[in-house]
Amino acid sequence: MSPHVSPLFSLDRRTLLAAAGAAGVVAASPALSQEPAMSRLYPIFMAVIEAWHHQDIEGVLVHVTDDIIWRNSSGYAPAIRGKDAMRKALQGMAPIIKTNKWRLFDYAENNDRMFMEGVDEFWLTTGEHVAIPYAGTLEFRGPLICEWREYFDGRISAAMKAGQPMTAELQEMISRPVAR
Repeated sequence: MSPHVSPLFSLDRRTLLAAAGAAGVVAASPALSQEPAMSRLYPIFMAVIEAWHHQDIEGVLVHVTDDIIWRNSSGYAPAIRGKDAMRKALQGMAPIIKTNKWRLFDYAENNDRMFMEGVDEFWLTTGEHVAIPYAGTLEFRGPLICEWREYFDGRISAAMKAGQPMTAELQEMISRPVAR
């Protein structure tokens, strides 16, 4: 009996990406392709990231629904519910962050969902450098984010906020190329 090789393995990268697009999945990853992906959600989220780079809270909020649900604590704290509550949370964060370098490494879109992996890296006004690798999911209602779920290890954040140095493993994780 000869081994069976799936026809999928004989396809080139362009054919695989076209098939993924036809199936409603759009992926953009430096590891998957050097070709630009057809994306409708990624540019919206990149506008959120760009606004936060400037700590432009209203620039972030223009991209979320009034009833946004933001689960930014990996489940150890209650969700932030509503645009006003999100505004208040961001207003609490902004004064303690001197600068940030938030970025995405990989993402995939499927209908009204975007899955992402990245790092939230920032420098506090007290001098600490914090880098938190994370994964997350965004759900969209039209062009607006209606639910935002982030998954990360809070121990990394706590250790770095307490002044512990970045580990070599963490440095390797956050030194990847960003999604384009």
